[in-house]
Amino acid sequence: MNPRTPLLIAWLLLTPFVARAVIPLPLSLTQPPEHLSYQAWPVMSPLPAPEGLRPCCAFGYNLHAQLLGIAVPFYQLDNVMTPDSTGYHHYNDSLMRGLINLMGIGDEHNGIIYTSHGGFIDTAHVRDSADMTVYLFSQLQARLGQTFRLQLSDELARRQIQFRAFTPPPSAKQRYALSAWLAARLAFQLAAWHEIAQWYGFESVPGFPEGVSAFSPEDLYSNLLGTRIAVALILTGQTASREQYDSAMAQGLHEALIQLGGQPASATRFHFDMLDGRWWNSRRRLPEKYLVRQRNYSVSDQRFPTPVPGEQAKPWRLSLPHRWQHYRLEQLAQLQLLPGKQMARLARPKLNYRAADFPRLASYAQRSDSAYCHAWPGRC
Repeated sequence: MNPRTPLLIAWLLLTPFVARAVIPLPLSLTQPPEHLSYQAWPVMSPLPAPEGLRPCCAFGYNLHAQLLGIAVPFYQLDNVMTPDSTGYHHYNDSLMRGLINLMGIGDEHNGIIYTSHGGFIDTAHVRDSADMTVYLFSQLQARLGQTFRLQLSDELARRQIQFRAFTPPPSAKQRYALSAWLAARLAFQLAAWHEIAQWYGFESVPGFPEGVSAFSPEDLYSNLLGTRIAVALILTGQTASREQYDSAMAQGLHEALIQLGGQPASATRFHFDMLDGRWWNSRRRLPEKYLVRQRNYSVSDQRFPTPVPGEQAKPWRLSLPHRWQHYRLEQLAQLQLLPGKQMARLARPKLNYRAADFPRLASYAQRSDSAYCHAWPGRC
């Protein structure tokens, strides 16, 4: 255990509102599970599901929008962040919090930042997957090894997670660690489904298509980063309360961006400019799908950032384990996607889907986009 950790935790608990000052956290983002030390820390009460709207950021900057084909005047989305401008973090579980985020008037700031080791990072995706990991961990830790089901809100399909009965590890610290890694795996699968659902027609706000964001080149690497930050916070005892998690997550996001080589805003804009016409089209308006021209259709939880032309720094590989000790995580819990009301674009909308189906669904999306752009190059 890092010797600073107990003092850090005490400081966070005693000063939850002063904790906005950035201090280093002992984040282990790339180490495999077997190289980490474990301890059973106090755990917060089960959280409500993170259902609020945290607006994700379309690839590009100074973006304009249109509504029903008509340009929206005076609207421009800068979209560029730095490690020092991400603000606070709020576990996202309320409509009001979502509206505050959408209007951009809160103290949690989201956007895209360029990093030398992680490419483009979307902080909204990082935060969303961190929140989902901590939510699942809070629900799972006390019931590990029991049969139960978590119902989530619909997202194209009816989403639920089925946990299966098994004999959990004998020690408290082993159960704690297994719960953390299982929660992270499921949170990433939910993020991968979100990309698929966006491509197949899911709309968070009815009438506002989200195809522009589906499989955006930075999305799932950012989600995977969020799960790894959350696991790091869980394993260092920084999720004993919601307030503690919020403070630690704000600092953890900053620390992760520094570790990845987060660049100033001018550098992020430079890389956006260099990729204009290849990865995105600055002349198009939200929510036009082919504003984004480059996509990453991989749904793997073992991934490098989408390579940025000209970057010389070594890319960081992020991953999640499929096994922990002798447990195969896929046998302990399963994300189930049941037929819903909005699944018509899926080839077989009446079937149940699982994470094993994700590569096939993503591959179809890739072939379809490629065929469309080959046939209609002027529209892409």
